[in-house]
Amino acid sequence: MLLVCMLSLVTFAACSTKKETTGKEKTLEKVRVGEVTHSLFYAPLYVALANGYFKEEGLDVDLQTTAGGDKTMTALLSNGIDIALVGSETTIYVYSQGAKDPVINFAQLTQTDGTFLVSRKKLDSFNWSDLKGKVFLGQRKGGMPQMAGEYVLKKYGIDPKKDLTLIQNVEFANIANAFASGTGEFVQLFEPTASIFEKEGKGYIVASFGKESGKVPYTSFMAKESYLKKNSATAEKFTRAIYKAQQWVDTHSAKEIAAAVTPYFKDTPADIMEKVIDRYKTQNSYATNPILDTDEWNNLQSIMKEAGELPKEVGHDVLVNTAIAEKVIGK
Repeated sequence: MLLVCMLSLVTFAACSTKKETTGKEKTLEKVRVGEVTHSLFYAPLYVALANGYFKEEGLDVDLQTTAGGDKTMTALLSNGIDIALVGSETTIYVYSQGAKDPVINFAQLTQTDGTFLVSRKKLDSFNWSDLKGKVFLGQRKGGMPQMAGEYVLKKYGIDPKKDLTLIQNVEFANIANAFASGTGEFVQLFEPTASIFEKEGKGYIVASFGKESGKVPYTSFMAKESYLKKNSATAEKFTRAIYKAQQWVDTHSAKEIAAAVTPYFKDTPADIMEKVIDRYKTQNSYATNPILDTDEWNNLQSIMKEAGELPKEVGHDVLVNTAIAEKVIGK
């Protein structure tokens, strides 16, 4: 009888442990994240998912692609998502419209433009003046890709309104298809689409807007001010997971990173993934920590002002929260 009782206690203990373990799994806090596009440009995000960094922090991240800055911000403002990964310029637009609950940037992911100039024809050599008189299929008006593109064109003495035919009324998600169908002689594309087009002979990468436009908080994680106040611990856990991924990406090769994020790009060939990631690493597109500093914020507004899209200048301390990131990295 004593032996039976002991065995029963062991069985009960084992069941209790299983329930406790299962309970812990069920207590993962769900966080809904909307990414403006699905691109290897956001490799650290997928590394955080693949390596389990979010789960280590007790978070269950539900990632969805919200395709375009306007749609992403609409989803955030309407509580369709909790956190948005989109260009920091969107927070300025929302603030300038008198938002009572402004959107705050709290963790930077990329620090350069992520687009490339693709030519329909293969060029033996390229000069930015080659764009003059041509049809250029650009990105959405007022979006960071388009503003960075115009900034670079002006840098090389090209007036985007006079020196070429600029098309910017195509939906973000349809730009690549429009170019593949014959629209434009040059196009501004994200990766891996640009490299895939090059491999298929549909276009040829001739320049990088990221190299030309300098450091800028191109894409960052943001949330409504009310969300951050109510869920400060969640935001900190989220940022810590991103920081772990940023450090991992910074210390690993393009081949290792490509292998890690493969589950999120099953239709992209391994050689393309490695080439794209190496290109982004080489031009320092991936931020190595989540802090969005003042210089980058000011450069963002300079680019917006140059494009005629800056409603009004907004102080770094108004729409950027660095306290969370600073706490995470121990600064």
